Amino acid sequence: MRLPKITSLYGRIFAIFWFTMFLVLLAVLALPHFDPRKTRNIEPRYYHQMQQIRDRIELQFSSMKSIEPIINYLDDWSHRRPNDKKLRLFLSDLDGNIITMKRRTDFSYKALRNFVTSIDSPENPQQKLYGKMMISGPLPVRLANGDYYLFFGSRWDQPPHFFLQLFDHPLRLLLAVMLVSTPLLLWLAWALSQPARRLEEAAQRVAKGIFEIDPELEKGASEFRQAGASFNQMVEAVNLMISRQQRLLSDISHELRSPLTRLRMAQALAKRKLGESADLTRIDTEAQRLEQMIAMLLELSRVQVDSHVDRQVQALKHLFGDLLEDSQFEAQQMNKNLLVSSLPDRQIHCHPQLLKSALENIVRNAIHYAKQHIQVSLQVRDGTLFIRVEDDGDGVSEEELESIFRPFYRVSTARDRHSGGTGLGLAIADNAIRQHQGLIRAERSVLGGLLVEITLPLLIED
Repeated sequence: MRLPKITSLYGRIFAIFWFTMFLVLLAVLALPHFDPRKTRNIEPRYYHQMQQIRDRIELQFSSMKSIEPIINYLDDWSHRRPNDKKLRLFLSDLDGNIITMKRRTDFSYKALRNFVTSIDSPENPQQKLYGKMMISGPLPVRLANGDYYLFFGSRWDQPPHFFLQLFDHPLRLLLAVMLVSTPLLLWLAWALSQPARRLEEAAQRVAKGIFEIDPELEKGASEFRQAGASFNQMVEAVNLMISRQQRLLSDISHELRSPLTRLRMAQALAKRKLGESADLTRIDTEAQRLEQMIAMLLELSRVQVDSHVDRQVQALKHLFGDLLEDSQFEAQQMNKNLLVSSLPDRQIHCHPQLLKSALENIVRNAIHYAKQHIQVSLQVRDGTLFIRVEDDGDGVSEEELESIFRPFYRVSTARDRHSGGTGLGLAIADNAIRQHQGLIRAERSVLGGLLVEITLPLLIED
C-alpha cells in the first residue's frame, strides 16, 4: 500500500514533528533493552559455541571418577588454552553452590554469585554483564558421574563506557537523542525555507525591474505553490500592462506624427506663398516642440520597459568620462564653467546607455539654467555612489522640489515654455535611477540654484 504524498506545508511540519517525537520515544524505550547489564537471552550462535565447549569437556573427562582434577583444570583454563585467554569456565552444583572458584573474594566470584542467584529457570540459559566480564549459563553438564551446571565468563570490550553511561543518566540519553535528531530538524528548517527564499529572490528581481516568470516557484508545499503561482500571474499581468502601455504610447505617437507632418508641410507651403511672418514662425516652433515631446515620451516608455534587458558591468570612468568631458565643452561654448571631480575607480552593474542618459539630462539641465557655474562631484561611501549636480541659477522653490520629477511638470519660475523644455527630462532620469535601485532628490544648492543628488549601489569588491 502506497502512502499518499503530503504536499501541504502544515501537513509536512505536523508529520515530521510527530515522526521526530516518535523516534525520540522509540529511542528512550528501546535503548534500555540493549543494555548488556540486564539479564537477557543468549544469541543462538554463541549458545551453539557454548554447547560445543561443554560437549568437548564432557568427552575429555568422561573416564574420570573424581571431580577434583576437573575443577583444577577448569580453574587453570586460561593458562592451558592460550587462544581462549578471555574465556573462563565455572561449575556449580544443582543447588547453585559454586565449586570451581579458588579465590572467593575477587570480583569474578561476587559477579558469578549474583548471576547464579538471579537465574529464574536453569533450563533457560541467559547472560549478563558485570563490569567487563560477561557471564553466561547455565548449561547442564555430566562430569564424574554427577550432574552440574557449567557457566562461562568472557571479557567484554563493547559497548564503550560512555554508551553504558547513557543508560545510567537519562539526561545524557536525552541529549544524545537530541543530538541525533538535530540534523533532521535542521534539514526540515532548510527544506521549509527554500521555497520562501526562492520567492524572496523573485521579488528582488521584480524590484530590479526584471519581470521574469520562475517555474521553480510553483514547486514544493501547496501553500508555496499557490503563492508562487500567484506571483507568476502577477508578473505576467505586469508584463502585459507594460506591453499595452508601450503599445498605446507607440500608437499615440504614430497617430500624432501623421497630422504633425501634414501641419509642418502646410506651414512650409504657407511660408513659401506668404513669406516670413510671426504667426508662421510660432506655428513652426510649436510643431518642433511637439515633435520633441513625442520623442521624449517614447524614450520614457522605453526606460520603463527595457532597462533590465542589457545590463553590464561598467567602470565609472568608462561610463561617465566622455559624457562629462562633452558637457564641459558644451558649457564652455555657452561661456559657463563646469567643474567635475575625479571619477572613483569602482564598477557598477547597469544599463549603460540608460544611466548615461539620466546623468546627461541632469547635467544639461544644470548647464541650461546656470548663470555661470556648475559643479559635478562623484564620491563613494560604504559601497554607494553619490553624484551631486548643482548650479547657480534661479533654482526651484521649496514647495516644488518633490514635483519636478513628475512627467510634464513645469515650475513657475525659470522653467516655463519660453525655456524650450518639455518637462520630461527629469522624469526620465528619475525612472532610470530607480530602475537601478537608486534614489534621486532635489534641494537648494549652496551656489544659489538647484542641487540634484543621485545615490546608486555599486558592485561589492572582494
